[in-house]
Amino acid sequence: MVYKGAKKPIIVAKAAVSGGGKTTITRELCKQLTNVKVLSFDDYDFDVANGLEDICEWVDNGADYKLWKLGPLATDIRLLLSKENQNLDYILLDYPFAYKNEEIAQFIDYAIFIDTPLDIAMARRSLRDFANKSIEEVCLELNDYLTHGRAAYLEIE
Repeated sequence: MVYKGAKKPIIVAKAAVSGGGKTTITRELCKQLTNVKVLSFDDYDFDVANGLEDICEWVDNGADYKLWKLGPLATDIRLLLSKENQNLDYILLDYPFAYKNEEIAQFIDYAIFIDTPLDIAMARRSLRDFANKSIEEVCLELNDYLTHGRAAYLEIE
């Protein structure tokens, strides 16, 4: 990839399990760094587009990271790298896989793994995702985590 601007921005991926703090760390980095663009995995519908609606099933079937077709994210990275007179110093990827997916790994200069304990990640995710859910829905999610979801967390970890 040839960067057409004065210099190539540094691409940093932050990887963690769901609820692991990727977005929080990204927000804090944006406060400290200048000329930053963020691309967030959560802004795309990769799982549905790839037939990977059930991440637990994906893990049970071997967790093949090549099944994640991340073309739209790769396209957006290429776009940022090709813009004339782009005054970007950093591209931050809020992205769970770090170097595990070859399609995106080729762009990453640095990857940071946020090693959040699984209980903390689950609590953070519960507070984030279930604030307006009934106790029954929260219990169903927790049961699903215990019976299936934990394996997915361990795979990403």
